[in-house]
Amino acid sequence: MNGASTLPTWAALLVAALVVAGALITLIGSFGLLRLRSFYERAHAPTLGATLGTGFILVGSMICFTVLKGRPSVHEILIAIFVTLTTPVTLMMLARATLYRDKLEGGAPPPNSPPPTTIASSRAGQNHADDIAGTREI
Repeated sequence: MNGASTLPTWAALLVAALVVAGALITLIGSFGLLRLRSFYERAHAPTLGATLGTGFILVGSMICFTVLKGRPSVHEILIAIFVTLTTPVTLMMLARATLYRDKLEGGAPPPNSPPPTTIASSRAGQNHADDIAGTREI
């Protein structure tokens, strides 16, 4: 019906291995979502799992449709570009929203966060950077 029965054995095995590997990586990322404690820890594992798992599945899809149609199937590249661009942006927006919410509620800063900077310390850091670059005026 969909041509999958006409897929050569070598291609079927390769596609199956890639799709299963992608599903397992995504599943591992989902376990990270369940096991890790804070939002900041939880956001990392599913993002990596989704990106790499999606990559494996898209490569499997690309091989399958290229072999079935007898010509290169590249529409999966557009999906990969979309996922690669949107996943980090989404993670960054969620993290910023959570930081803002934590700040409003007076919650604890995320683990391993740098100490808050003051204007004086940021100016000292800029002076140090200017000293290294040799552009500081005295």
